Amino acid sequence: MTIREAQEEIIDEFSMFEDWMQRYEYIIELGKTLPIIETQYQVEENLIKGCQSQVWLHAENIEGNIVFTANSDAILTKGIIAILIRVFSNQKPKDIVEADLSFIDEIGLKEHLSPTRANGLVSMIKQIRMYALAFQAK
Repeated sequence: MTIREAQEEIIDEFSMFEDWMQRYEYIIELGKTLPIIETQYQVEENLIKGCQSQVWLHAENIEGNIVFTANSDAILTKGIIAILIRVFSNQKPKDIVEADLSFIDEIGLKEHLSPTRANGLVSMIKQIRMYALAFQAK
């Protein structure tokens, strides 16, 4: 599945809900499906700076694609990183770096988060792209 296809799938899923309470509940459910980071990678160097909650993100290059795993100590934040991993995991570094992120606005995510969570979302995206740039440079 391409990045755009994953984004379209998420947009479709979010459009099924009538209000943001239902969407928040769905985000929490998505967090329960998150590919959890192995304990050995749940360390300070994998913490995303700029998040109110603790969010660990690990990336591996497997046969030219980046595979992400993550965890968070906050249930809503875990759902947010799960959405991002669903879009960006198993993708080529170049595709991640060049990805259009308008799906975040299309589902209304940033505007329905508290300012600190919205900053955390931006930090998560930035870290995902930093991993992609690092793997692209290798």
